[in-house]
Amino acid sequence: MWQSYIKHFKNYLRLERSLSDNSIQAYVHDAEKLSEYVELSGLGTSPTDLKEEHLLGFLKYLTELGLSAHSQARLLSGVKAFYKYLLLENAITQDPTELIESPRLPRKLPDVLSYPEIERMLEAIDHSTPEGTRNRAILEVLYSCGLRVTELVSLQLTNCYFDIGFLRIIGKGDKVRLVPIGRDAIKYTQLYLDHVRSQLDVQKESEDILFLNKRGGQLSRVMIFMIIKDIAATAGITKNVSPHTFRHSFATHLVEGGASLRAVQEMLGHESITTTEIYTHLDRDYLRQIITEFHPRA
Repeated sequence: MWQSYIKHFKNYLRLERSLSDNSIQAYVHDAEKLSEYVELSGLGTSPTDLKEEHLLGFLKYLTELGLSAHSQARLLSGVKAFYKYLLLENAITQDPTELIESPRLPRKLPDVLSYPEIERMLEAIDHSTPEGTRNRAILEVLYSCGLRVTELVSLQLTNCYFDIGFLRIIGKGDKVRLVPIGRDAIKYTQLYLDHVRSQLDVQKESEDILFLNKRGGQLSRVMIFMIIKDIAATAGITKNVSPHTFRHSFATHLVEGGASLRAVQEMLGHESITTTEIYTHLDRDYLRQIITEFHPRA
């Protein structure tokens, strides 16, 4: 019974909501976790018969498993989407998740690299190899444009307007935005295009993809994570560095430099300004540091 509903839910997400494969997989995973809980707890209840108290029991179970508030909130988001679908399909007449609130999330500040640390990582790259030339371009673009890792690996040549200094980015939900790209990022990307990518036997399905692996295919998200981890280790950076660290650093350095939150919101592709406001917390910390270090009456 559960598998049938989840299968139709998956089709709905793909055909009617037109979500990405990653988003569909996440939503389906959440519904399957609820199904597992129902089976393990011996409720023997179909999704259409589940009540609010059962779902509260599911959240309690997740807490006992040791899942963080963030993980619980994400799972609940998927379960709520599943029940909205059942309501839409008239499989239920009342949504049991309607009154259930997500766990309160602590506002955790992300790890940010200082500009000297960014420089250390860039200088740690071996430019004498084709991979090094490519990796320098990748890091320059990540830091210059604040891209998500998925946006980076799917960046197309036809969306690079180096002559006017902009990239056309297709972000979450296929929303399109224009992001400025700096001179250094253009310089190192052009070096990669002229001396590395032009020598590759490019696979047919990757002909318009900017950054490729040595076999001429599209790089995976995991590969970008590995590249960055390796460079951070070589540079002696002990922070937990990921592609998203460059996105956070890009935003933080802009705010520290005086950029408006609205401008940063546009460049990051945040739908809500409240998402961008986390960087004002980092900015206040920066100002406090300046006062402590340089003010004579600190």
